[in-house]
Amino acid sequence: MIRIAQFSDLHYSEKHLTESDRCFTYAVDRAIAMKVDAAVISGDATDHALDVHAPAVERLARNVRRLADHCPILMLQGTYSHEPPGTLSIFRLLGGRYPVHVADRIGQVALTPDGRWITSDGWRFDQVPSTMRALFSCVPTVNKATVAAAVGASAAAEAVGEQLGMLLRGFAPSNQAARETDVPTIGVSHGTVYGCMTEHGVPMAGFDHEFTTGTLFGAQAQAFMLGHIHRHQGWQANGRRIAYAGSIGRFHYGEEGDKGFLLWEIGAATARFTLEPTPARRTIDICFDGKPDLEAILAAVHAQGIEGAFVRVRWNVPDEDRHEVDRGAMQRMLHAAAEVKLEGRIVPVVRTRAAGISQAATIADKVRAWAQATEAKAGPLLACLEALQVHAPEAIASDILERQIETAAPVLVSTVAIALPALRERALADATPELF
Repeated sequence: MIRIAQFSDLHYSEKHLTESDRCFTYAVDRAIAMKVDAAVISGDATDHALDVHAPAVERLARNVRRLADHCPILMLQGTYSHEPPGTLSIFRLLGGRYPVHVADRIGQVALTPDGRWITSDGWRFDQVPSTMRALFSCVPTVNKATVAAAVGASAAAEAVGEQLGMLLRGFAPSNQAARETDVPTIGVSHGTVYGCMTEHGVPMAGFDHEFTTGTLFGAQAQAFMLGHIHRHQGWQANGRRIAYAGSIGRFHYGEEGDKGFLLWEIGAATARFTLEPTPARRTIDICFDGKPDLEAILAAVHAQGIEGAFVRVRWNVPDEDRHEVDRGAMQRMLHAAAEVKLEGRIVPVVRTRAAGISQAATIADKVRAWAQATEAKAGPLLACLEALQVHAPEAIASDILERQIETAAPVLVSTVAIALPALRERALADATPELF
């Protein structure tokens, strides 16, 4: 029996440094306290290419070195956009008490009882080492571009799946031989399993994914450790287990499920794991189909307790109502949150063209076609149009002014009639005796 801590998708970078380092530091402390026998980092230790002097590189190296002083480590090459080839090479040079093996090519590696790594010359051992603590079969990220160049872009995804299936079945004889000598067998890879769930609850379907559970079980490894998908999940069959550890922390809003690392206990014929949670940040999404409801936001504040949380408010409003959204009020309500992200989607005004309007013979006919398309009343518009055609502009303006005066005159007369007695009394009261 061997106890292995599996960490995955650390995504060290300037953007994620606070979350990555807090969670990974906690996980390393926890793994050391639990006295694990070995550690696996199953890809995407970094988020993108980093300069050696970047703080994220120093923090990551510091934690890997602390772990290497406790147990041997296997680091797997992850997605090329996150870990450009060669990124992990520096970790071979850390010089801890135990070595760090960087699995950047397809192959097998044996862990010896004294904590050293023995690497296969080819893609697998022709004959497994006689003395070993565990046997690892490593499949780092596959370069699909290379496959596409060979078989064509349209057939690349299917070809990758077929070749990986053959490769994994090729590991089976070595794993069976190791099992016969009571040695635990472990597969490690970085990719997508058909049908798995993303951290946002979306099932990964289609033919462009590297693995199926069938091909992974075909390797005959007792345990298969996976990276790339940020949501922890697993499968089992005949005592064998496959699992994603998920990301070490919560890097995006809307991610579902707990975050942590996996503690594996693996024997020649048994495998089990438990998720050890990390102090990942808490995110809260408050969403509205229309304009944000301030009372609903206040209720969410009281119900969920937003202190220290990362809160995102999302809404959709028509372009003409955008000024009615009070961002300041929302910021004040959510002041206790560690971060507030306000995401408003403005729905643009959609203008509908009236079908056939260009073929209408007269302006009046065009107005009628427009009114029908927009469900407006055509009568008042047609009356104005007729006035423009019959009368001169001066006559129209004079008529409008006369109607305004006629409308305002009765009101003005009534107001004067009511006010006049009061004004007369005020004048008499203010008059001096000399006037009489």
